[in-house]
Amino acid sequence: MPVSSLDHINIRTDNLKKMTDFYSKILGLKKGKRPAFKFGGAWLYCGNRATVHLVEVKKQPKATNLQLEHFAFKANNINDTLKKLQKFGSDYDTRVVPGGKIRQVHAYDPDGNHVEIAFSTREQAEPNLLRGE
Repeated sequence: MPVSSLDHINIRTDNLKKMTDFYSKILGLKKGKRPAFKFGGAWLYCGNRATVHLVEVKKQPKATNLQLEHFAFKANNINDTLKKLQKFGSDYDTRVVPGGKIRQVHAYDPDGNHVEIAFSTREQAEPNLLRGE
């Protein structure tokens, strides 16, 4: 049986508030219903799907030999997103994928996870907000 879609990503964090703020206030995910687990956390929804699961830990375990480089979202309104990243104090860069149809925004959440946000190049980006192109 082939896989039909990616269901969610699960991120451990010792910084639940800042992580929740990043994914909700910048990316627009909505904090929503979560089962009554015996540990803290938050489920953040894209539409009706809990796409990002945050799991609260007291201390981040040491990570060695990680292979995950980034995960990506599709979005609209690049200018609003870039302004929110600036206001949040997040470093980011932008680039157009060869072929010219997708502009990627590469940012890092408060725990240092590399997050890509993809926009159609049909959206006009304010030149003063672009970095690295």
